[in-house]
Amino acid sequence: MTARDGPQDRYKGVWLIFFILGLGTLLPWNFFMTARKYFIDRLADPKNENCFSNETARTTLPCSYLQSMFDNFMTLCAMVPLLIFTCLNSFIHQRISQQIRILGSLVAIGLVFLITTIMVKVTMEPLPFFVFTMISIVFINSFGAILQSSLFGLAGLLPASYTAPIMSGQGMAGTFAALAMIFSIAIGAQQPESYIGYFTTACAVVVLAISSYIILPRLDFFRYYSMKDKTEYSVYHAELETKRDLIKKEGLKIPAVRYALLSFLSADEPNGMEQNNSKIIPIHNPDEKPSVFSIFKKLWVMALSVCFVFTVTIGVFPAITAKVSTELGEGNKWEHYFIPVSCFLVFNVFDWTGRSLTALFTWPGKDSYLLPVMVALRVIFVPLFMLCNVKSRKYLPIIFSHDAWYIVFMIFFSISNGYLASLCMCFGPKKVLAHEAETAGAVMAFFLTLGLALGAAISFLLGILI
Repeated sequence: MTARDGPQDRYKGVWLIFFILGLGTLLPWNFFMTARKYFIDRLADPKNENCFSNETARTTLPCSYLQSMFDNFMTLCAMVPLLIFTCLNSFIHQRISQQIRILGSLVAIGLVFLITTIMVKVTMEPLPFFVFTMISIVFINSFGAILQSSLFGLAGLLPASYTAPIMSGQGMAGTFAALAMIFSIAIGAQQPESYIGYFTTACAVVVLAISSYIILPRLDFFRYYSMKDKTEYSVYHAELETKRDLIKKEGLKIPAVRYALLSFLSADEPNGMEQNNSKIIPIHNPDEKPSVFSIFKKLWVMALSVCFVFTVTIGVFPAITAKVSTELGEGNKWEHYFIPVSCFLVFNVFDWTGRSLTALFTWPGKDSYLLPVMVALRVIFVPLFMLCNVKSRKYLPIIFSHDAWYIVFMIFFSISNGYLASLCMCFGPKKVLAHEAETAGAVMAFFLTLGLALGAAISFLLGILI
């Protein structure tokens, strides 16, 4: 095996581990959101017999304050820590080891879900349970932000295609959540104890992710790429020092002769660059910490692109898309399945498809102007969904009333979200030097999260404009 070829990813082991880690990043939170009915039911005021958790009843009958504010507080407690800790990780990742950040976050998330599973059998008053739930949401998203950012930084050390399995795993997490939602509708009303299965499944996935990460450093393919830059620098530095020592020992006093020999010995490192196997590798001090701002200057197009992708997506999904009604009206089974299937399942399946396509091809290229143009064109989906069959509206007309229009829009909306976001996340770390790749991955993860936060804020404005 030559240095140029490097070890092979046998049986796609590293790819599979990154897929599992991507799945473990979002599956717990998606299962947490899927169990929304469980939390709403437990927040019901026992003194108010008219307080219901189903959507139809809640529109006509009084409900407890905690139930009515649950969604707003859940969004607030999820987005704020997610943004803060993703930003924080961009700076602390150089001071706290990757193993501590990833393993520590997985263990913390697993413990939160273990406690949540136990709490299913514990009787609590609505207010203490509400506070406990919000604290759990804060912890899950805080550690989830560190985990996601660290994971993208880790993938930045490997070839660009190894960011794709993380994105694909995250897409699979949403699909699982959507299927769980449909399954819960199919079997009818559930007792609180039945939600133990949801949280136990999340715990099992976290344990699988921890086990996979522990195995990762044992694989030659991962070791080669994660340690390649440090090894090359150490070897080069040692060889250069040896050459200088030999020159000094020979007692070469004439500056011209010394300069000529140094130039000859360093001829393959012009302008501070080392030519290694026909690939120019910048020589840098491994103790020198890369600047976040200098890295951002190199990848700002990719960073702003992934931010805009998720701003558009979260701006309408699910705040607008979940309000669309079927043309068939009320009183049929499709009414109950329309949003779970046409909105959540279709989005997650095709988003996952789009993320997975980057494992097959990456078009357009990382330096192509076409990529940001394609990202910008996604804004057309905002008015398209706003003109669909949303019943509660004040200003805009309904133009696309048929269910088929909505489903077609959702397919292109979701597949473009997954594909373009995955491309940006793959290309970002490849626009910087090798030793800057981990920091670049963390920066890209921050802008991804910023897009989520901006989209959540814009969704309130778009809802008013309808």
